[in-house]
Amino acid sequence: MDSKIKRFYNFVRPMSQKEGHSFTELSSFLEAKDMKKIKHLMKNRRIGVSFSSLGISEKIGNDISFPQIHPASEDPEILDFTEKKNSEVRERINKRMFRTFSEHASSVIKDYIAPNILGLELAKEAAALQLFATEPFHILLLGDPGTGKTEILKSVSQLHPITSLGLGSGTSGAGLSAAVKGNEIMKGLLPMADQGICCIDELNLMKKEDYAALYSAMEKGFITYDKANKHFQLDARVRIIATSNPKGDRFVGNIISILKKQIPFDSALLTRFHLVFLIRKPGVEHFSRISRKIVSNDKLRINENDMSFIKNYVEYAENIDVDFPKELEQRVVDFSTQLKKDEKKYLIEISPRIVVGLIRMAKASARMSLRKKPVSEDLDKAEEIIKFGLQIKRE
Repeated sequence: MDSKIKRFYNFVRPMSQKEGHSFTELSSFLEAKDMKKIKHLMKNRRIGVSFSSLGISEKIGNDISFPQIHPASEDPEILDFTEKKNSEVRERINKRMFRTFSEHASSVIKDYIAPNILGLELAKEAAALQLFATEPFHILLLGDPGTGKTEILKSVSQLHPITSLGLGSGTSGAGLSAAVKGNEIMKGLLPMADQGICCIDELNLMKKEDYAALYSAMEKGFITYDKANKHFQLDARVRIIATSNPKGDRFVGNIISILKKQIPFDSALLTRFHLVFLIRKPGVEHFSRISRKIVSNDKLRINENDMSFIKNYVEYAENIDVDFPKELEQRVVDFSTQLKKDEKKYLIEISPRIVVGLIRMAKASARMSLRKKPVSEDLDKAEEIIKFGLQIKRE
């Protein structure tokens, strides 16, 4: 058949029922001007349409199908057009799903933090909130080995779009800060996580030369390098979540004066964290529950598509500006004042950073639910987490 006749035939032919259905579905996502071109390409069989889904579990939400365009030729113009339109469809379907998910995000996301570790629920919840804290918010998990601290770090590194994960001693010559090899700058864990979350395991193994870089990143959002006539500055606007073992590897005793002597850091570093959790080996009753969990093989099998969805959700939520309301300010003052009065009961100093952390957790809680202002329940959650972190004894 002559190509001109074929094009005319395709132009006047009616769409099949399947094509019509695909066209209608696409029209709910794309602009009219795009649909005119899509209709032309479909009728000329230069593109096809199939249906896909996010592949999420019921825990995240009801998965729905959506149309995706497939080019039937290698024409660069068509390839570019289909890629852009498919991206627009996915963006719109994500926004729909995000709005629905926001209604129960706060109760779901924490379950994806170290899901196979029993206990430490409020520590996990704090880590989940850190994903949504766009301002500096630093967490230290300080305690006995084998308690699940590292698993929390790994989960955080998988759920935020920008992260770095490594040992406090450094897994390369760059360590936490940076190194120079010839004319090449090798970024360490801190600048690698710029505008994201830096996950540092066993911070107590940190090299002395990295302390200045860590302080600078936590306070100023950058690190500097001054060695061998090399001078430069790298952005390190990070939120830090770190683990550390005590001196002697495991905490001994419950008396505050004795526990303080086992902390591997001086107060200059400790007070730079907005939240510090003291984590102890489980007692007999808790260990029994852990044993039952292992025996019953009660594991949450993680759906990788769920993880991808949450990561995209975090990225979307981070664009929401959240303001702390005046009506909650007095509650913050009252809560912080009471903590300061009870300071002798706690392992760490009640510093202004804890007050800042309280506010930033409440804002993160609101952002997690795609709200622009925290409500009383957000502050309730932040206060509960801080109280839990300060406890010396817990089962």
